[in-house]
Formats: sequence, structure tokens, C-alpha cells
Amino acid sequence: MFDHLGLRTARLDATIRFYETALAPLGYRLASRDEQGAGLGPPDATALWISKVAGQSGSSVHLAFSAPDRQAVDRFHAAGLEAGGRDNGRPGPRADYGPRYYAAFLLDPDGNNVEAVCLK
Repeated sequence: MFDHLGLRTARLDATIRFYETALAPLGYRLASRDEQGAGLGPPDATALWISKVAGQSGSSVHLAFSAPDRQAVDRFHAAGLEAGGRDNGRPGPRADYGPRYYAAFLLDPDGNNVEAVCLK
């Protein structure tokens, strides 16, 4: 449905470091970077753009990324914490979302809710 998403941040270096590290277990890589922003995505498909803004940043959005398996969800959560993210829901089943819903949640440097989910 979506071609790409964009986030705005005043904390460019911290935000790029967070997404580059947290999304690596899901197959996302840094595709481009300059002083105004960065693009990340799976190989040959940049899908997440991060742009520098002055002053207040963040838009309090929820982003959910597909994970290939439950171990990738676990690695996403651990990597995101190491990169400065804050825990917003440890890895585990979410029976209230569905019988196979396994997810973890982090808050990025701007307070956006970032999820990795596996439905297997």
C-alpha cells in the first residue's frame, strides 16, 4: 500500500543510529545519508526517509515493520535498546491482536512507537 514513509527529527544522528541498528535484524540497511537526512530500506527499495528539522521534532506516529520470524523480532528489540530506544513492549505474543501475533515495541528518540511484528 505504501511506497515510503518519512519521519522528521531534530536529533538526526541519534535517530539514524536508532533505525539503522534496530531495523538491521529485519533486513533494512542505510541506503543514503547526508547532513539533511537519510534513507533506509531493504536492498534496492528505500522505504523510510528521515529528515532533519529545526526545533521540535517527532510526530507521534506508530510504525510497524514485518519481521521474517520471531527471532528477528527479539533481535530488533535488543538492537533498538542498544541504539538508544526505549522499551514500549517487550517481545512476546499479543493474543489480543491475533492468535499468531508476536511483536515488540520501542520508542525512537522522538517518541514514535516502532514495532516489529511476525504473524507466523
